[in-house]
Amino acid sequence: MNIGEKIRNAREDMDLFQSQVAEQIPMNQSNYSKIERGVQEPSMEQLRRICQILKLDPAYLLGLDPLEPVSPKDRQLLAETKALIKKYKGDK
Repeated sequence: MNIGEKIRNAREDMDLFQSQVAEQIPMNQSNYSKIERGVQEPSMEQLRRICQILKLDPAYLLGLDPLEPVSPKDRQLLAETKALIKKYKGDK
């Protein structure tokens, strides 16, 4: 699914018309329609506004995997590793 299809699906899920979303961006409905059809790519500002209006995660639209949060166990391991590195670098 491309960006335009994801945007269209989100808009339809919110029961909004293209003209309603376009007005809030702001841009004309014709150009907004081109984004949904994949004919035109949105600018960064337009993409930001679309995400805000349709409550979309930009990572989802761009097909990026969201970063997994670092677990407390991994943080502890990282802290212990840094402490060991600091200890052995300090000894030399």
